[in-house]
Formats: sequence, structure tokens, C-alpha cells
Amino acid sequence: MTFEVAFKTKWADFDPNRHMRHTAYNDYAAEVRVRFFQDHGLSIEEFAKLNIGPILFKEETSFYKEIHVSDNITVNMKLEGVSEGLERWRFKHEVFNKNGVLAAEIKVYGAWIDLSKRKLTTLPTKFVEIFNNLPKTSNFEKISLKEKDS
Repeated sequence: MTFEVAFKTKWADFDPNRHMRHTAYNDYAAEVRVRFFQDHGLSIEEFAKLNIGPILFKEETSFYKEIHVSDNITVNMKLEGVSEGLERWRFKHEVFNKNGVLAAEIKVYGAWIDLSKRKLTTLPTKFVEIFNNLPKTSNFEKISLKEKDS
């Protein structure tokens, strides 16, 4: 089952051309990631207790259709790749306009960072099930730790 969140856009999301500004798409995708983890036991407070946080190496957005002021949108989240120990991950978000048409795709590649050591780390094993239950993209693959930030 796909994890998705419905939003009503707001005035601040739009540019002078009267369509959603490019960074607003990424803001909604980030909100979906935060809500997903929160709904599965990894709230901001839990991250603070663990002293870890997510970091992004790369964020790529492809735009297909315009989204207009006050349009309702739906944004989903799928796992495109993950390393064996969950150190690194790739998520794909799809943004759908009010008619259910794909308006944009956002792909993010990231990892977990230990906030004290400022070095990459892993999630505790009790959170492996979160990743196992995430819907996967059709091109899902395991990420090699030898793979550089690409």
C-alpha cells in the first residue's frame, strides 16, 4: 500500500507565473517523509533521543504538469533503494494534481547522520521493519555502500 498525504496548497507556494514554485514541490515531499517516519515510530523526538537525523546527498525534481493556486495535491512516497544496513536510502515521491494527474516526481538520496560525531550511521535494527514495509518502486534495488553519492 502506498503512503500518501493530501494537501491543499497555499498562496506562499506560488510564484509570479501563478504556478507552484519549484521548491514548494520539494517542501511537500519532505513533509511526507517526516509524516511517514512519525507515523511509524520515528518522530522528531525519537530522532532526538537517538541523536541521529536524515541528510540528503541529492535531490532531483522532474516537472510534468502545472499546479495552480488553491489546488489540492496528493504526494506519495516509495522506496527506490536502500543499503543492507539501512545506512543509505533513495525515496521517490510522486506529486499528483487535483485531477490525479502526475505533476512532478522528486527523488532524494540520503543517509543517517550521528549528530554528535557528524558521521554517517545506521538506524537501530528495531526500525528495519519500517523500511521492509515501505512500498517499493518498480526499479527498487539494494544500494552498495561502495556507491558514492550519486
